[in-house]
Amino acid sequence: MRRVLLKLSGEFFAGGTGFGVAPDATRSLAQEIAAAHGRGVQLAVVVGAGNFWRGSKQGTGMDPATADYVGMLATVMNAVVFQDALEREDVDTRVMSAISMQEVAEPYIRRRPCVTSRRTGS
Repeated sequence: MRRVLLKLSGEFFAGGTGFGVAPDATRSLAQEIAAAHGRGVQLAVVVGAGNFWRGSKQGTGMDPATADYVGMLATVMNAVVFQDALEREDVDTRVMSAISMQEVAEPYIRRRPCVTSRRTGS
């Protein structure tokens, strides 16, 4: 089984517009990931949030931890958007976050994704 870690910048989600989410960009990559998944590749995707929030700019004058939390919330926004695009391509997904919000993301436990994969042998 091949495994791939893909890091997407927030700018990817903006699709060249600089802000927000471009549905064509997310749909296109979701189709490519679905094709790789169909060939047996396991993918982990880490998303950024620069299309919504840049703590170094918008967070100027804020408590750094608060600015980081806002960035994490924006990251979850992108993760949920991309989850929708992947699931429309029939790819099972899981969004994980270190911020508790059980309605949209599972709690992230550092060893959980690796341990689960080792036990199933996939």
